[in-house]
Amino acid sequence: MIHVRKKINRPSLETVKAFRALSSATVHEASGRKGAVSYLIKPLSKGMKVCGPAFTVQCMPGDNLMLHKALEIAEEGDVIVATVNEAPEYGYWGALMTVSALARKINGLVIDGCVRDSQEIAEMGFPVFCKGTSIRGTTKDALGLINYPLAFGGVMVEPGDLVLGDDDGLVIVKRSECEEVLEKALKRVEAEKVKKEALSSGVSSVEYNKLKPVFERLGLVEE
Repeated sequence: MIHVRKKINRPSLETVKAFRALSSATVHEASGRKGAVSYLIKPLSKGMKVCGPAFTVQCMPGDNLMLHKALEIAEEGDVIVATVNEAPEYGYWGALMTVSALARKINGLVIDGCVRDSQEIAEMGFPVFCKGTSIRGTTKDALGLINYPLAFGGVMVEPGDLVLGDDDGLVIVKRSECEEVLEKALKRVEAEKVKKEALSSGVSSVEYNKLKPVFERLGLVEE
């Protein structure tokens, strides 16, 4: 069996750069409300933002061996997306791994488990999205898989899919859909500028969104 696949297809650098300027909520809406990762996976600290191609890692419970392998072979700009086989209560990632990731210009870590050395990681400015923090150490004895599809926070993630996360959450965009979603997201940003201007003039959101017929259909009663 092949445990590690090194060659994956990624979105273009220009596409990733364009997504970096967008919010996760905007991209989720532009995707047709697809790709939202579980709200339980949150930024380690406020203001963190992650964006890049998914470099997928499947770890065994309580073991981070494959994360070390990922650090060795992930390419500049990648986001490591790791699942821990429903054993989140270990600190799979820490400060020294973060130093290595920064040196290798990896764009972030997204994991459905916990990390430790959280203050140091935050001070280094490395984006981490996780379920929480834990001081429990891990072993380095078990093989997993790298760059295979994985189920992550309720979403299927393929290697090379676009990962975007901010304070509001994480969204996954299929690599094959990146250009289409990007175009829709940019149009949505422009439309929201127009809407913001209208709302700032005092127009109600009910009027702007033409919600009166909806209330009537639902039988809203006002006193």
